[in-house]
Amino acid sequence: MKHLREIKVGLLAVVCLFLLFFGFNFLKGVNIFTPTNSYHGLYVHLHGLEEQAAVYIRGHKVGQVDAIRYDFTRDSAFLVDISIKKDIDLPVGTRMALVSDGMLGGMAIELQLPEQSQITNDKSQIVEKNSFLNTTYVPGLMESLQGELMAHIDEAVQNVDSLVSALQQQLSGDHLQRSLTNVHRISDDLTKVSADMKKLMASQVPSLLQKADTAVANLNTVVTDIQAANLPATVARMDTALDQVNGLLTDVRQPLQPLMLHLDATVVSADSLLSDMKAHPKRYVHFSLFGKKSK
Repeated sequence: MKHLREIKVGLLAVVCLFLLFFGFNFLKGVNIFTPTNSYHGLYVHLHGLEEQAAVYIRGHKVGQVDAIRYDFTRDSAFLVDISIKKDIDLPVGTRMALVSDGMLGGMAIELQLPEQSQITNDKSQIVEKNSFLNTTYVPGLMESLQGELMAHIDEAVQNVDSLVSALQQQLSGDHLQRSLTNVHRISDDLTKVSADMKKLMASQVPSLLQKADTAVANLNTVVTDIQAANLPATVARMDTALDQVNGLLTDVRQPLQPLMLHLDATVVSADSLLSDMKAHPKRYVHFSLFGKKSK
């Protein structure tokens, strides 16, 4: 009973240490009551990967990065230790891909499984625990955009350089001087054309306008004369005269119709007589070589 207080203090210290350890791992996302399997990978560059970073399989968190060790005497200087849930078996061909974890720039590990057709239930095709996995790096979205943007910027800079070089060549040679000379020549020609147009407007256009005014006045006079001549009344009088001529011809034709009929009858009778004389000449002519016999 004399050491009961010391025993209680010792037990309390152990419980506090356990709670501290459990709480620390809980804050790191490690469940000390869940058994895990460890795997390893070698990287040349970590791109900001840190311990306690998440480990994913197809976007689902299955573990974390336990430790990062480095040996700069080797090309692949960084040794990354990861732990995943013990009930997950990794098929042969699984790779540890270093990927971007969100828009904030953090890094994580993505375990890339082989194609589904290559996964079998054969236990010999399962990666052994504490084995080294092949590693790879997958650029993030921002890094990809940055690479594409830099490529476009480089292309634009090259185009600008080409444009500046061509402009310098134009300025350094006599091309610009010839262009300015041509511009001055065109300006002089336009000045001459403008002067000729002014002369033409001053000399020819007034006379043309005067002639046009005269022609318009004459046309107005003709129209006035036509209107004054009362053309519809004249046409009406001509129609009346033509009607009278037609009536006169009708009056002349009517008295001549009986005469024409009589002449037609006479011609028909004469024609019949001639035809009969040709057919029977003896009826109309009587002669004899010895004279007429006496009765």
